[in-house]
Amino acid sequence: MRRVGLPLVTLVALIALTLTAIAQQPQGPGQIRPRPGTGREPEFPAPKITDYKPKSTLVVPEHPVPRAKFPVVDLHGHPPALTNPQTIQTVLDAMNNLNIQVMVQANGVSGDRLKAQLDAIHASGHDDRFVVFTSVNWGSIGPGFGPRAAAQLEADIKAGAKGLGEIGKGLGMSVRNPDGSRLKLDDPELDPVWDMAGKLGIPVFIHTGEPQAFFDPLDYHNERWLELALYADRRHQEGVRFEELMAERDRMFKKHPKTTFVAAHMGWHANDLARLGRMFDEMPNLYTEVGAILYDLGRQPRFAREFFIKYQDRILFGKDSFQPDEYPYYWRVFETTDEYFDYYRDYHAFWKLYGMDLPDDVLKKLYYKNALKIVAGMPKTGFPR
Repeated sequence: MRRVGLPLVTLVALIALTLTAIAQQPQGPGQIRPRPGTGREPEFPAPKITDYKPKSTLVVPEHPVPRAKFPVVDLHGHPPALTNPQTIQTVLDAMNNLNIQVMVQANGVSGDRLKAQLDAIHASGHDDRFVVFTSVNWGSIGPGFGPRAAAQLEADIKAGAKGLGEIGKGLGMSVRNPDGSRLKLDDPELDPVWDMAGKLGIPVFIHTGEPQAFFDPLDYHNERWLELALYADRRHQEGVRFEELMAERDRMFKKHPKTTFVAAHMGWHANDLARLGRMFDEMPNLYTEVGAILYDLGRQPRFAREFFIKYQDRILFGKDSFQPDEYPYYWRVFETTDEYFDYYRDYHAFWKLYGMDLPDDVLKKLYYKNALKIVAGMPKTGFPR
């Protein structure tokens, strides 16, 4: 007897219905398709996210790097105020242990406060180990602000400052015009400041905005949820938007091609290096530094390595907060091929880091050569010839 099969159309329809039913099954966190056991609940009470810290069973070679391979300029330094011998010596001891040859004081001081630090550094006999940047007083916004700020910048550079910055994220986010409106990064009132920096041949070190995730919806799809849950001042679900700030920043960079800008934190584009690469291609006056974004570089070591090699003349070393025990994580990412090791702040990143194994020529530019190139008056003693 000849078997009668289902018509092809009916068979296709049944398959489609089956696939649709599977696709509509609830998916657990992190799943991209339903898995066997979907919908099952843990038999034990679920831990709080702050309590769940599984210990890896992975055994791989480890090569901690307590001291950088080459002398380092920390362009994004935030040591305590360098106003007395004890503080200066404490910072210097940490620098010597880490192989940091020059620390840039990027806390942004001006006028008498600038002079106090410069005088204390000179009295300590360590002019060759510290550089101080100046700042702008954003509390005096009003008619004629730009020329006044430019004149103060010129005076501070004459007094011994070597750059402008770190200009904080408040510019663009919280600094206000007299009428209460937000002072935009590319406001013409600021042009005299950027033009003066170009005239003086000094870099402008500027921090714009926050990581993009800080502006995204605060839900369980946000990879920075834990940090945002812990720190209310990092939540920017309302107000100026990330792309709005980036657009203002980029217009400012392009508007002042004779001024050297250093975008702090890799411009908050370490998670999208192709975008940063396009910026480098379009803006020859732009540089960047690696402060507080190691978590993004360490999770894409191969692509990041290629990027650092391609743009090796545009990236500087910077750490941000002065925590001596955290610097070796940077050395390890940049200098080794180590795999799957912890980041130093678990609320920044719940993932692991991998080494980029940068070539020596690239390391030298990252650690000190690019800083020596763009910061006029940077001490040059203590570096390889």
